[in-house]
Amino acid sequence: MHISSLNWLAIVGATLAAFVAGALWFNPKTFFPLWWAAMGRTAGEDPGKGQNMAVVFGSTFGAALVQAITVALVCQLAAASNPSFSTLDGTQVGLLLGVGLAAASSLSHRLFGGFSFQVWALEVGSDALNLAIMGTILGTWR
Repeated sequence: MHISSLNWLAIVGATLAAFVAGALWFNPKTFFPLWWAAMGRTAGEDPGKGQNMAVVFGSTFGAALVQAITVALVCQLAAASNPSFSTLDGTQVGLLLGVGLAAASSLSHRLFGGFSFQVWALEVGSDALNLAIMGTILGTWR
């Protein structure tokens, strides 16, 4: 497993695709209103109030880049033992990481933080989808 042998163009593409998918998932016309209400917030509240949005979006993009690198490394490891590693295999790797790690590890954080299963489900739905998208791109373009 060598980081230097990764397809960095695919990693950037996977990062951008997941970033866009996250923006669509939490769009005001999709799941944002449900998530915002489940968080106990009202429609009139400003979601970015008091925050530097450049830092928020920059940090979110940086985290997605770290995730894409991780998915690429896991795909590389899986492909080493399976020479016919395919797009579907990449999707399955991403989904497994999304459900098995992202979803499972964040559940206790949300519940102990006083948030509902609905908040958790909306957040990890995005995470699992984004990681599956990353895996699809990285499995195809490795």
